[in-house]
Amino acid sequence: MELADIEELIESNIEDADATVSRPRSYDENHEDDHYAALVISPAFEGKSLVQQHQLVYDALGDHMTTDIHAMELKTYTPAEYEALEK
Repeated sequence: MELADIEELIESNIEDADATVSRPRSYDENHEDDHYAALVISPAFEGKSLVQQHQLVYDALGDHMTTDIHAMELKTYTPAEYEALEK
């Protein structure tokens, strides 16, 4: 699955989300097992636990989590939390 496709799924299914997806390992087409990492920033995470935030992302990815994506490393933040990290 293309990184841009994963970003689009997340951004189109979570309100005002900004997603950046990468491959946390060196890509090897002979041994790639579809591991991804995503940084997702959205006001939809406000007031939600980390588990609830991650569930929103998994829900946005739907069946791709069982067919195209083997593993997803997630970092989720509200805009205010992410801005505080930048300082």
